[in-house]
Amino acid sequence: MKTNFNPSGPASKSTGIFGLPHTEVQSQLVLLPVPWEATTSYGGGTSKGPRAILEASRQIDLFDLELGNFYESGIFMGKIPPQIVKLNGSAKKDAQSIIKSGGVAKSPAQMKQLKRVNDASLAVNKYVYDETRRLLNLNKTVGLVGGDHSAPYGCIQAHLEKFPEMGILHIDAHADLRNAYEGFVDSHASIMFNVILKTRLKKLVQVGIRDFCEEEFQLIKHEENKIKTFFDEELAQKKHAGTPWTAVCSEIIRELPKEVYVSFDIDGLNPKLCPNTGTPVPGGLEFQEALTLIKQLVKSGKKIIGFDLNEVSPGKAGDEWDANVGARLLFKICGWTLRSQVTL
Repeated sequence: MKTNFNPSGPASKSTGIFGLPHTEVQSQLVLLPVPWEATTSYGGGTSKGPRAILEASRQIDLFDLELGNFYESGIFMGKIPPQIVKLNGSAKKDAQSIIKSGGVAKSPAQMKQLKRVNDASLAVNKYVYDETRRLLNLNKTVGLVGGDHSAPYGCIQAHLEKFPEMGILHIDAHADLRNAYEGFVDSHASIMFNVILKTRLKKLVQVGIRDFCEEEFQLIKHEENKIKTFFDEELAQKKHAGTPWTAVCSEIIRELPKEVYVSFDIDGLNPKLCPNTGTPVPGGLEFQEALTLIKQLVKSGKKIIGFDLNEVSPGKAGDEWDANVGARLLFKICGWTLRSQVTL
């Protein structure tokens, strides 16, 4: 770390994530920005999430009441990849044509558009996989910053290669278990379907789910040995009946193995905290409830080996709320991830 760095001082616009001066080499935790949202089917803007989070992150005070100066382990976010920005622009145009047709490619021209979108998604998956694998081979801890929730598929693949016994803690409003939603094989609504059906993941634990179709519900029942879903309605009923949230967290955590990858869609939170996200749904976790779950996961002795944070959309110019919440959530996830890798 630079000797003239003042952690209590203001951060300039030239500094890195959270105003930190670390390079990739100096950092234990490396964040991979993926500005991708080609298959977004309702609201948009999540491709602008990584940059908006970066800019908002510089106003965060670095000292943390629970975690102290955890940032001293080094946190670095790579440059936003221009090739993904370009690919997102062209693929999103192709995808919108199909989405406007009801999610069905009805002509030869649209079939070509669908193929281009699916090919672009594969290219993004490969880029994410290759970058994650490179960083894991350097013994870095990797966190992905999306983008829509299709972005981390390659990241999850690479983590499963290194941590084959890991489970996924999936916080989301949606189950994301649709098969090729609207014809897009790597849709944001299909990320966990692809993980369950195409990888060797042993356990997926979902929290806050409150928007899903019957096919997704049937898959959850069919794959009950692999998938444990804590529906938002059931969580709310427990809280209303007086069950402490810490007790609910313990129930969730018991379903997870020793090594955990956290996949966090911002719409898992109450939409008052993320009003501009692509598909907000009433209900969800409060900010401190989500953090208590992650904190309790770490204090239980389990290790966060990687994570992703997705679907932060900055909204209109001048509206910094979503990015502010996203940056602060990212900061705490970074902290608890780093803390989990030392003996408590």
